[in-house]
Amino acid sequence: MPFGSEGVEAGIGLALSGGGFRATLFHCGALWRLNELGYLPKLNRVSSVSGGSITAGLLACQWTALHFSGGIATNFVKEVVNPLRQFCGRSIDGPSMVKGVLWPRKRVSDAVERKYRKYLFGEKTLQDLPTNNAPLFIFNTTNFATGVDFRFSKLYAGDYRIGLIKNPTFRVSVAVSASSAFPPYLSPMVIDTDPGSFTKTKGADLYDEVAYRKRLILTDGGIYDNLGLETVWNRYQTLLVSDAGMPFESFAGPRTNWYSQTLRAFDMTSNQARALRKRALAYEYQFGYRNGAYWGTHTEIKGYNLPGSLLVPTEVMKELAKIRTRLNPFSEEEQCRLINWGYAVCDIQMRRYLVKESAPLPKWPYPNHALG
Repeated sequence: MPFGSEGVEAGIGLALSGGGFRATLFHCGALWRLNELGYLPKLNRVSSVSGGSITAGLLACQWTALHFSGGIATNFVKEVVNPLRQFCGRSIDGPSMVKGVLWPRKRVSDAVERKYRKYLFGEKTLQDLPTNNAPLFIFNTTNFATGVDFRFSKLYAGDYRIGLIKNPTFRVSVAVSASSAFPPYLSPMVIDTDPGSFTKTKGADLYDEVAYRKRLILTDGGIYDNLGLETVWNRYQTLLVSDAGMPFESFAGPRTNWYSQTLRAFDMTSNQARALRKRALAYEYQFGYRNGAYWGTHTEIKGYNLPGSLLVPTEVMKELAKIRTRLNPFSEEEQCRLINWGYAVCDIQMRRYLVKESAPLPKWPYPNHALG
């Protein structure tokens, strides 16, 4: 059963954080390098939130189209990278918010879902996702009603307080839209469900209150866990974490109007929650309780000196880490630089901590936009 009761076992879990299109593209570069290292078919579970769910969603939908040879998908760029790049050149959040203002009865999240469906995922449902020789893809959202992580996957959808729906048939576009429904602009995603479709699980203290199972009110998965870490943390011995979160910025004179205070307080709370999860992860790595690798948009790599490593100046790293958290058009330069950065930092962390056998030396995915 899900929700942490399965116990930790041998296997590899990959967590993809939130961060708008910045995250989508950064993770794209990380997956590019993981593919070259032969790690994609080794993954047992991919857990994602928000912008990371856009990347994970397309990888899941295209998995059966990938041609693996020696553990490497030879058509990864064609089937995953190129469609994601095309999508990240579109304006998703702005037009959807305008529609929400002009037609208040229509939710912004529904408009976003239609764009995901039209341009990226089509009509595919969770039941169309791969089963054999593929990781379990979990798209994390936050349940506004219960205050905990609500998960979408091929095997189940639900949270530990209300139970789960087995073999759910939600569209992938719905799961990803819920995962990336950032409040207040793109949130909430409201889904009416059949209460009878839920199965009671151990610890489901709200299952008997039908209202929780009749209508789901969901928001961005990053509200509960911006790293997407929890669903792999409780399951696998080897943890790979790709963090595209924007570093918290200090200001000598922060704005003090009510709106700015609210946003600032939210950022501070999110930053602290992410820091605590990262601290726990570092502890597990340091003392050998878990193995794996963590990389982030703000990871300093210039001093590692691994053979063939793609070194990136600190000022370039900081610039890329601060790129906007939006679902609006990213330029070719922004896209290529973010993909290059995700690729480079994933490479150096994987080869430093996990890949012991000889590995193909890295090369910039987009050499015309090399970072160093």
